[in-house]
Amino acid sequence: MSATRLAAGLTRLGIELTTEQNEKLLAFRDLLLKWNKTYNLTALRDPEQAISHHLLDSLAILPHVGNGPLLDVGSGGGLPGIPLAIARPELSVSMVDTVQKKATFLQQAAIQLGLKNVTVHHARVEQLAGQYAQISSRAFAEIGLFTSLTRHLLAPGGRWLAMKGIRPDDEIATLPADIVVDQIIPLHVPGLDAERHLIILKAGS
Repeated sequence: MSATRLAAGLTRLGIELTTEQNEKLLAFRDLLLKWNKTYNLTALRDPEQAISHHLLDSLAILPHVGNGPLLDVGSGGGLPGIPLAIARPELSVSMVDTVQKKATFLQQAAIQLGLKNVTVHHARVEQLAGQYAQISSRAFAEIGLFTSLTRHLLAPGGRWLAMKGIRPDDEIATLPADIVVDQIIPLHVPGLDAERHLIILKAGS
């Protein structure tokens, strides 16, 4: 049932993956729920609900993910970083979380799933070094804080990908003038009866 539900959801999102990639996504779901019993990585306990609320929700932004190295901030249970890494094996995906047990889970998941394109950092994002073409977050912080904490990590011409629920007009209104909203994209996640938006931002001159 899970495999059918995942495949149907991916089709509705217009995403084509191999059977092996679908199997890895479900294996990740199983790992997440297994570790969750001890590590409290997600409030969800239902394996079927995790397909829509975690896997498909993360992959809804896939058509808007570019080619340069991606940093996923406050990755927690690996969302959206690990589903994106499974779907795009050629994409370099780095994930950072301040909580040691979450970073440990991310590292273990990458090893068990054979994700050679994943790097995990246990650190505060403001102390991280490097340059990334794309920086994503899902339920990490309000947009102003997200962009200010990670600005030093954004490569020239790079983009922030902020995953949000309802359209965050109040957060956008408080952004400094040198942070430019490039696109606001409504997302429709199969099996998820809630608003979802992707806010794409750039650093102005």
